[in-house]
Amino acid sequence: MNRFDYVRADSLGAAVGAEGALLAGGTNLLDLMKIGVATPERLVDISRLPLDWIEEHEGGLRIGAMVRNAQIARHPAVLARYPALAEALLSGASAQLRNAATTGGNVMQATRCSYFQDPLSPCNRREPGAGCGALGGETRNHAVLGWTEGCIATHPSDMCVALAAYDAVVEIAGPDGRREVPMAEFHPLPDATGAGPAPLAAGEVITHIRLPDAGGMARHARYVKLRERTSFAFAIVSAAAALEIREGRIVTARLALGGVAARPWRARAAEQALEGQPATGDSFARAAELALQGARPSGDNAAKIELARRIAVRALERAAAGTPERLPALPASVFAGDDNG
Repeated sequence: MNRFDYVRADSLGAAVGAEGALLAGGTNLLDLMKIGVATPERLVDISRLPLDWIEEHEGGLRIGAMVRNAQIARHPAVLARYPALAEALLSGASAQLRNAATTGGNVMQATRCSYFQDPLSPCNRREPGAGCGALGGETRNHAVLGWTEGCIATHPSDMCVALAAYDAVVEIAGPDGRREVPMAEFHPLPDATGAGPAPLAAGEVITHIRLPDAGGMARHARYVKLRERTSFAFAIVSAAAALEIREGRIVTARLALGGVAARPWRARAAEQALEGQPATGDSFARAAELALQGARPSGDNAAKIELARRIAVRALERAAAGTPERLPALPASVFAGDDNG
């Protein structure tokens, strides 16, 4: 780890415009610093900023950037109205990390792959213009949507997939004032030659995540995650689904995929196709085909496209069946039985 300066921002005004890497829970940044991938010369500690609360907001919720992941996952309003978000959070990392990780830090964790984490491999995300070492390499878990020759990594967050499905908005403060970005568009896709622009401009800070009213989707929402082990693993593919169903037909549908692109992938064509249709397996299968329309392997990962289709169907089926009163013992697991969700 390189030597660095450390300062603590005691107010949002002090954090906005500060030069250096922002340190909140540190669950991602410190790991990258330890392996020599992140080498900031200055850390700006924002962990004491008064952004650690959840409040009602216009029928929805407004979550401060410093709220811990564990707090969100167990918050009564989240469990009652945004259950797919709670399930996504409980399926990520470990209990210890969820107690430390923050909302803003989860959103800002690096889009990455094993080549990004190897300082000896070329990586456009780590060093713009260096090239992509993953191309032609081990690509089983890499992108199948929205990728270019510049980068084939995927965004690792479970939380962000559910937030994208729920139409969440990222609130940002910066030297030029405040702005808002939909969660589904916050993480840029790579361009032809590189990883694309940074999600935040210099000096900007995420202050809140805003969730709109979930309406009739509150009790028909699930998150499903396929991973290599049952805990502490990024998704190979995942899906967040939320439905409003009346008399057996879908009035409103939301579907987002994880592990398939450099951002949570909102499947809007699939959502439109589901609206007005019966909540049946055939409808879900057609929607899953649309969700993966345009998908193509970035290497030896063609199987991932079919896996994503199946996970999308499973998430929609579980959402249609209704959110369980208690989340499963293995949150988001594809192996959860009917008796526990």
